[in-house]
Amino acid sequence: MDSALPLSVRHEQVLQATIRHYIATAEPVGSRALAQEYDLKVSPATVRNTMGLLEKYGLLYQPHTSAGRVPSDSGYRLYVDRLMSPSTRVGRRVDAALSEELNWMGRSLESLLKEATQILAQISGYLALVTVPQASAVLIRHIQLVAVEGGQVLLVVVLDSLATQSVVVQLPAILGSAATPSEPGRRELEILSNFLSHHLRGRPLADVTTLNWGDLDAEFEHYGAMLCQALGDLALRSQAPATPQLVVSGLSEVLRQPEFSDAQRIQAVVRLLEEDQSQLWPLFFAASPLATQVIQDVDVKVWIGAENPLEPMQGCALVVSNYTRHDTSVGSVGVLGPTRMVYENAVAVVKAAADYLSTALSQ
Repeated sequence: MDSALPLSVRHEQVLQATIRHYIATAEPVGSRALAQEYDLKVSPATVRNTMGLLEKYGLLYQPHTSAGRVPSDSGYRLYVDRLMSPSTRVGRRVDAALSEELNWMGRSLESLLKEATQILAQISGYLALVTVPQASAVLIRHIQLVAVEGGQVLLVVVLDSLATQSVVVQLPAILGSAATPSEPGRRELEILSNFLSHHLRGRPLADVTTLNWGDLDAEFEHYGAMLCQALGDLALRSQAPATPQLVVSGLSEVLRQPEFSDAQRIQAVVRLLEEDQSQLWPLFFAASPLATQVIQDVDVKVWIGAENPLEPMQGCALVVSNYTRHDTSVGSVGVLGPTRMVYENAVAVVKAAADYLSTALSQ
């Protein structure tokens, strides 16, 4: 939609009133109703002429010849880009709810994000979607070496998402002559665990390949090759291409919208979310000239109707933003609903949630 359309203040007021009426009622609106309900300070005839011009510009349309007008996707786009502001009240509500209801102590990140999506769905009234960070995006919290039977060691890496990566490795042959191979290395394993945790804590798992093994004391040199290989294997495993996990909540919320009373429409959306999630990643992570940034200094993208390249979502709007850890993007949060969405609230929900998750994960 051409953002340079020559719209006057009156044109924008009538477009804004039409969109707000349709969002509230899901019914086409005529010029008389707008003039009476929105205090436009002009006659119904003037409103009617203005609506006709907005229709000519492709911002409104008539679903039936005898009906009033409703917003087009282009109308919503202009509204999002130029006429609306995110609700500060809803943003504060989201931040307060997440801060009060999420307990980060001893919880896995996945379970916390699942609870967060439920909160976002309840507040927004739409489907809430959050991607879980991949192992390569999280940081090392602790490393532990544990002796097991048969002269082997279990190498456990605890990530700050509280997820774990582990691998079993064979003790060096130098210990094989001991009567009980798992026992002689107990002190050494404790020292090595402390060494690894000290040097790697707070760093990505991929950084294990840059560790200076020359810092090991001479008596532990025979462990270096074993640990380097094991940690390298874990790093490669974490970097392997993987499908991001998407946490979804709020189906019951969005089913209340009249646009989703059509069983086939909602089934197509659900099928996409459950079976074809990989098709969604460009919407979450790729930039688009259509899904423009709508919040200064915050990358919030809004996909409206036909802007969505996925057919099941072309009657929907998706508002999405990335959340970060130490200024590095690690995941996305969004809400999905009909194009007849309260964009002021939806953008505020997504912005507040992304800000909250970014702050929490960076602490």
